[in-house]
Amino acid sequence: MIGIDLQNRKPIYEQIVERFQTLIVSGVLEPDSQMPSVRSLAMELSINPNTIQKAYAALEQEGYIYPVKGRGNFVSGNEGLKQKKQDSVFASLKELVAKGKELKIPCNAFVERARTFYQEGEEQRV
Repeated sequence: MIGIDLQNRKPIYEQIVERFQTLIVSGVLEPDSQMPSVRSLAMELSINPNTIQKAYAALEQEGYIYPVKGRGNFVSGNEGLKQKKQDSVFASLKELVAKGKELKIPCNAFVERARTFYQEGEEQRV
């Protein structure tokens, strides 16, 4: 479910946060379902439990999960999170398009390459 790329420059807790955000927004983790315990996820990933706790704190602060005292953390049912994540992706796309225009990449080449990348992503999920 969660993979860590030790070669990635991004801190491990940020990788965990981003992966859980994607799983929650895409509906893989359903609202009100229980998150893995800090201890079990730390053992599974062979990392310090404090790293998991830091990731869970960030997810809670952003509204992706909520704690239940004595029972653990659960997935929030906040629909606004999906829109917020999509807006973030489109903002990144807007920046890429601007860079492409600066480099004089033709629109049709840009769109075709985006279509290819999108289809490659679809094939990886099958």
